[in-house]
Amino acid sequence: MMDTIFKTLSDRNRRRIIQLLKQKEMTVSELLTHFDITQASLSHHLDVLKRSNLVFDERRWQFVFYSLNQPVFEETVNMILNLLV
Repeated sequence: MMDTIFKTLSDRNRRRIIQLLKQKEMTVSELLTHFDITQASLSHHLDVLKRSNLVFDERRWQFVFYSLNQPVFEETVNMILNLLV
């Protein structure tokens, strides 16, 4: 699990997505306004974050909302902090 998390967090776009989703849930369109990348690239990053269980999605009507998986995120932060102490 730790290797997957570190690989996931090694990309600055994915770290930025996490920062944005810490504030509120967002659609791809909302997230895209914060990046200079294609929608396909953003979707790839979201898929990596979902496979790492850091982000989950929920379909509402024609929109998909992405949000931070708070318990997994907190566990990840604690895991990283324990490595530093």
